Amino acid sequence: MSFHTDALRSQGELSLKTIFLLQVGTGALANAILFFHNISPILLGHKKKTKAIIVTHMAVANLLVLFSSGTIHTMATSVLRKPLPSLGCKFVYYIHRVARSSSLCSTCVLSTYQLVTLIPRTVNWMMFRGRAPKFIGLPCCTCWIFSVLMNIYIPVMVIAPNSLGNDSDTQGKWFCSVSSLSEVTVILWSFPDAVFIGLMVWSSGSIVLLLQRHHQRVQYIHTLTGFHRCPPETRAAHTVLLLVVTFVIFYMMNSVFTFYITVFSDFHLWLLQTSNVLVSCFPTVSPFLLLLRNPRTPRICS
Repeated sequence: MSFHTDALRSQGELSLKTIFLLQVGTGALANAILFFHNISPILLGHKKKTKAIIVTHMAVANLLVLFSSGTIHTMATSVLRKPLPSLGCKFVYYIHRVARSSSLCSTCVLSTYQLVTLIPRTVNWMMFRGRAPKFIGLPCCTCWIFSVLMNIYIPVMVIAPNSLGNDSDTQGKWFCSVSSLSEVTVILWSFPDAVFIGLMVWSSGSIVLLLQRHHQRVQYIHTLTGFHRCPPETRAAHTVLLLVVTFVIFYMMNSVFTFYITVFSDFHLWLLQTSNVLVSCFPTVSPFLLLLRNPRTPRICS
């Protein structure tokens, strides 16, 4: 019975590792395509588009999330054949936290900007929209600076895998960990993320209300033709809503696993691998949503 249980656990852990490696490879390729798709018009001197600037920052943050989360385990087990040293753990974990915070902040900026584009146009709004590409770089750069400063304490709290003292699961020695956190530290750690998620939920809710009003105004078009072509702002709003919902779902699921691992110091391999898979879900899925639902592609919606 024990042998059968160990075999099932090994198969499950191997499946999680395979899924994780496929996520890193597929997500990295998709984000690289998304990055060059949005940066190439800017490099060629074409008119800058505000959304392209935001998406470029998001793609870079997603790439760093995927590479940093993949490096911790893959490089240690496959290349180094030994756990990462303390300095390597601190560096990789810090990059991971900064990139994840920047990805969250960039998604928040994108959802907020999309809400602004749906607001009824006035003269002042048209003047702002013309200058938006010049100013949108400031909040994007602020996201990176904010993430760097807010996570500056992370290297001090990260400990090497061989310091885990985990005898119940020897494979857990490959993973870095964070030392015990006080309640105040956990609250301070989670507060910025809670603020960004709150802004995303608020902007998404406002987008839904604006789209509902727009739908009511054009209801007669549905009655006459049965369908209508979605304007670019509406298609982009649908994409942003999908991004926000996807991010919030995976973020909450990963937060549950992270909270359990941190509070109960449970470093079983399947918990760590599941947490890594959930962290990599949004950076893997988001570029496909942005590429396949590109507003520049003509689409018919009902």
